[in-house]
Amino acid sequence: MIHVVFNEPDVDVISKAIELDESLTGQILLIRDDYAVGPLENIYTAEGIEKRKVWWQNVLTGTENENLIQEGKVNDEAVVLEIKNALDHNEDEVIWIWAAQNKHDVAGYYWLMSQLATYQSKIFILYLNNLPFINEKGNIFYPDWLSQIPAREFIKAKKLARTITPSEFEVDADEWNKTCLEAGFVRLLEGGKKLISKEANYYDADLSRFISHDNQKASKIIHQFLSKNKETTGDAFLLWRLKKMIEIDELETQGPLKGTKDFEVKKRSVAQASE
Repeated sequence: MIHVVFNEPDVDVISKAIELDESLTGQILLIRDDYAVGPLENIYTAEGIEKRKVWWQNVLTGTENENLIQEGKVNDEAVVLEIKNALDHNEDEVIWIWAAQNKHDVAGYYWLMSQLATYQSKIFILYLNNLPFINEKGNIFYPDWLSQIPAREFIKAKKLARTITPSEFEVDADEWNKTCLEAGFVRLLEGGKKLISKEANYYDADLSRFISHDNQKASKIIHQFLSKNKETTGDAFLLWRLKKMIEIDELETQGPLKGTKDFEVKKRSVAQASE
């Protein structure tokens, strides 16, 4: 059994679940990219893959993670090859794809399953959408992320594992291909597994609500956005958008435009904006 997850914290919680239930024993593989943002055109070709890597390199430039792409630490294509190799060489091997109801997991699911149609009978999905779980305090809650679920709850959740049907491989792959052809840089989850595309500046207006006329670290602005906004995304993408807003002269800054703690941002005064 090979477990596939889409977030770093999910690796830890699945590992703990395995410690509690040996029937879950298996390798855990992580899809690292966030396919809910960024370019998707020709995503399965060398050209499309390279275009996406160049975009991510631009997003991460100046941050503590700027070497991730160059050093090959994000290589989901290699993970897919590892999965296919395991399925080709072990007729008893199966893949369990774990996903919660959030745009990051759903986009990752679409990206992955579209490449595994020839292994249909061996690919299982555990989509934990709109399902109640018991938290550490004994209260019922509906998790947005797998990592929010206590490890013991995965022992019950394993009963939800089912093969992805031939119809799903066809319909979901078509839905993903449609999404990849759209020009949007942002994908939102509209319920179920329905993704809708938005422009790259989708979060800009909401992000600007946390920018005042006083200098604030970029890290503080992004933290406020992530803790208070209804629709959120990764901090790297938000930092990229903040730099884009600065680029078009909407904001004042102090410090080098690198990581979130390297510079401060504030709104331009009315007098400056009218110059």
